[in-house]
Amino acid sequence: MPIGVPELIIILIVVLLIFGPKRLPQLGRQLGGGMREFKDSIAGKDKDDDDEQDVAADRPELTRAQQADVLDPTPDATKAPTGGRDESATRSGG
Repeated sequence: MPIGVPELIIILIVVLLIFGPKRLPQLGRQLGGGMREFKDSIAGKDKDDDDEQDVAADRPELTRAQQADVLDPTPDATKAPTGGRDESATRSGG
């Protein structure tokens, strides 16, 4: 039993009443984007893979030490101790 034009009109009116005219364009964009992502995933296309390949071709290989510096640029000596109290946030009482 296929859905005809009258049924589609009734569904659209109900959606309009539930979400309102201001949110319908946003819902349409989200639905279209979700369907596009689903279609691309089924087809095996991945936009992120293409971007990563382009960026990786532009930069040279890093050594392990350079990679660690990129991930954590602050030297170990300047790191604040973990687990200690921040004395500036405490009240001075007496």
